[in-house]
Amino acid sequence: MIADARQGVPATHAWWSGDKDQVGALIYGYESLWLPAILLRPDQQTRLADALFAGSRHWEVSLHFNKGLAGSPPDARNAARDTATNPAAIDAFALVIIANGGPPAYPGLPGTTPDLAAARKDAAAVTRAVAPLQTLVPNGGAYVSEANYFDRNWQRSFFGKNYGRLRAVKEKYDPAGLFFVHHGVGSEDWSADGFTRRSDRDAKN
Repeated sequence: MIADARQGVPATHAWWSGDKDQVGALIYGYESLWLPAILLRPDQQTRLADALFAGSRHWEVSLHFNKGLAGSPPDARNAARDTATNPAAIDAFALVIIANGGPPAYPGLPGTTPDLAAARKDAAAVTRAVAPLQTLVPNGGAYVSEANYFDRNWQRSFFGKNYGRLRAVKEKYDPAGLFFVHHGVGSEDWSADGFTRRSDRDAKN
């Protein structure tokens, strides 16, 4: 951990050293995918190894074993079933993360203009790297906070079979859609810029 060195700030102000390079970073490509524990069976290991190797030919593939719940105590797995998290996490032994990005890119600040051609090239490499794993696990789901910003199937990826229940809760407690975020429950009711509700657009048309 890195402590906040400014004077007068609470002693609890700190951040993980691994996150320091992410402040203001421009993300080029980001994909995550839950890997079910069934892939660890002897008859499935070759398929898993082949997919990991094929993906790694395009970009670095990392496995985060601290996120999957496969093998955890039954009470922990049962508790997770009562959350919004994609149920795929319950049977996953790891979360695959494939991502890349560049330094901060602040509009108008000298020296921070990104190389968009290189960014698009690296983003395409991430897409190619995750493809073999998505073929292996076509409905693997994704980690809601770290995933493809442009995922067209985000409801299924982030929430799986929980989405219908979450949507009903949203409509009950926030029928006007006051609270929403990009690819959050109910965000499909809004325009991409977040200023127009779909029902309002339909009423005008």
